[in-house]
Amino acid sequence: MEAVSRLVPLALFIVPCLAEFNWTKSEGKSSCRATVGGTSQSDAHRALILQLNPNEDCTWTLEKPENKSIRIIFSHFRLDPSGGCKNENIKVFDGNSTKGSVLGKVCSKHDYVPVFESSSDTLTVQIVTDSVRMQRTVFIFYYYFSPGTSIPNCGGYLDASEGSFTSPNYPNPHPALAYCVWHIQVEKGYKIKLHFKDIFIEVDEYCRFDFIAVYDGSSTTSGLLGQVCGYVKPTFESSSDSLTVVLSTDYANSYRGFTASYTSVYAGNVNTTSLTCSSDKMRVIISKSYLGLLKYSENNLQLNDPTCRPKISNVVEFSIPLDGCGTVKKVEDHSITYTNIITLIPSSASEVITRQKHLQIVLKCEMERNSTVEMMYITEDDVIQNQNVLGKYNTSMALFESNSFEKPLLESPYYVDLNQTLFVQVSVHTSDPDLVVFLDTCIASPTSDFASPTYDLIRSGCSRDETCEVYPFSGHHGRFQFNAFKFLRNLGSVYLQCKILICDSSDHQSRCNQGCVSRRKRDISSYKWKADSVIGPIRLKRGQSASGNSGFQYQIHGEETQNQPFNSLQLFLFMALALNVVIVATITARHFVKQRTDYKYQKLQY
Repeated sequence: MEAVSRLVPLALFIVPCLAEFNWTKSEGKSSCRATVGGTSQSDAHRALILQLNPNEDCTWTLEKPENKSIRIIFSHFRLDPSGGCKNENIKVFDGNSTKGSVLGKVCSKHDYVPVFESSSDTLTVQIVTDSVRMQRTVFIFYYYFSPGTSIPNCGGYLDASEGSFTSPNYPNPHPALAYCVWHIQVEKGYKIKLHFKDIFIEVDEYCRFDFIAVYDGSSTTSGLLGQVCGYVKPTFESSSDSLTVVLSTDYANSYRGFTASYTSVYAGNVNTTSLTCSSDKMRVIISKSYLGLLKYSENNLQLNDPTCRPKISNVVEFSIPLDGCGTVKKVEDHSITYTNIITLIPSSASEVITRQKHLQIVLKCEMERNSTVEMMYITEDDVIQNQNVLGKYNTSMALFESNSFEKPLLESPYYVDLNQTLFVQVSVHTSDPDLVVFLDTCIASPTSDFASPTYDLIRSGCSRDETCEVYPFSGHHGRFQFNAFKFLRNLGSVYLQCKILICDSSDHQSRCNQGCVSRRKRDISSYKWKADSVIGPIRLKRGQSASGNSGFQYQIHGEETQNQPFNSLQLFLFMALALNVVIVATITARHFVKQRTDYKYQKLQY
C-alpha cells in the first residue's frame, strides 16, 4: 500500500511535467525541446520518467532561480546495453545550450548513479538514442538548492581504522532534499568491511526516490557495489583501502535513515608473520590463526615498550617507529640496525609454570649500502625461524624558488634563463632524527638516461662548477645551488642526478663528516646508505636573455612561435643562413678528423 500511495501523487506530478515537452518530427528523427523553470515552491523540485524511442534527439534546459544551483540525479536508467556510449547517451551541459561545457555523460556502460550540479544560471540535458528497438526508461530527479549551505552530520571524511556514522537526525526522520557523501580511507594494504545495522528509507523497486549508494573507491564515479533502499541490513566489502557512501533523498516520505559501522580488513595473505621496513617504521603483521595454534591471543603480545599496542582486525599489526616504542638503534661500520622484540607473555602473570611455548619475535631492520635489508627471526624455545626481504629508504629531489627552501616548484618541465640561480634539495624521508644527507656526486645531462655527454656539478663531495655552492648539513636534506647552463649541440633540456650518502650524525668518522675529498682512499670510511635521485627536465626559455630573475616560468610549446608566411626577403635570408651553416659544418668536420675532443661545458656570454 505504501508503494501504491507513493506512485499516485508521483503520477499526478509527472504528467504535467511531461506535458511541457514538445515532440516534433524533423528529418526522420523525433526531437523534444523544452525549457522547464520557475521560482515557485512547486517548481523547486521535479521528478521525470522518460520513455524513449529509437532515434531520439531530445534537448531541454533547466533554469534556476536567482542565487540557486541545480542538482540533477539519474537515479535509475535503462539504455541500450549494446549501443555503446558513442551512439546512445545522455549529456549534461553547464549552460543554456549544448555549446556549454560538458558536466558529464550517462550511458549503459556506467555502473554508478550520475549526479551533476550546475555552476551557471542554467543547465542543459541532451538525450540521443540509437536505432535499436527496445524499452528505454530514464528517471530524472532535479531540485534547486543554495550553495554553501550544509546539513549537520551530512557526509564527511573518515580515516580511522574503524568507525561508525549515521544519516542526519537518526533515528528521527532524515531531512528532505539531502545529498550526503562519506569518504572512508584506511591504511594502505587494508580493505574496508561496511555493515549497515539499520536502514529504513522509502521503499521502491529501483530505489529511484531515496537511496543509499556504496562505491568501491574514493569517489562517486568508482564502481558501484550496491544501491539500496527500503528496510534492509546489507554488508559490503571494498577491494582497496577506500570506500564512498552516498545518501540521496527527495522531497517526500522521510523515515529514520540508517546507521552503519566499518572495520579494516587486511588484504594480504599471511599464514604466520610478515615484516616490512620503511624509512620511518617497521610494520609487523601476525596471523590470528598462527597465534591460535600456539594457544595465544593478541592480548598476550607486548613490545619492548608495553604502552605501544597493536591494531587488531582480521590480523594483528604493530606499526613500530624507528625512534620509539623501545626500538634499539645500533651504529656499525657501513650499517645502521634497528631492533625491537615482540614477546608473548602468559595469560596470567601469577602462574609459576606454563605449558605454552615461550615465543619471541625479534625484529631487525638493517640499512646497508644500496638497500634496506629487513630481517626477522622467531624463537620458539629452541626453534628459530628466519625471514629476509629487501627495501629502500624513500628519497626525493626538488627545485625551490629561493635559498630559504620553503616553496618547492611543482611545474614540469621547468623553464629558466641562462645564468639563473637554481636551488636544489635532496631529502630522505625518515623518522630517525640522527640521520644526515651528504651530497656525494651530482651530474647534469641533456638526456634522461644520463648517457654521454655529462657534466659534473659535484664529485666526491667537492664542487666541480665555479657557480656551484654546496650548503652545510641540514638534517634530512642535502642542498646546493648553481647557475643554469645549456649543453652545446643539444636541445635546451637538462636533467640532474645526485648520488647521496646517508650517515649517522654522531659518527664523526663517517664519510658524510669528512666533506670534500678530492682523492678518495679505498673504503676511506663508513657511510650508511647510498641512493640516486633524479629531477628534470629543466629547459631554457626561448627568446629571452639571461636575467637576474630567480623565478621559474612554465610555457607551452605551441605558444612560443607563430606560423607566418615567408616573403622574398625572408627567403633570401634563410638561404644565406643555410649556406653559412654548410660552411661551418664543413670546417667543423675537418677539425674533428684531425683531433677528436670531448663535450665541454661553455658559458654563453651576453
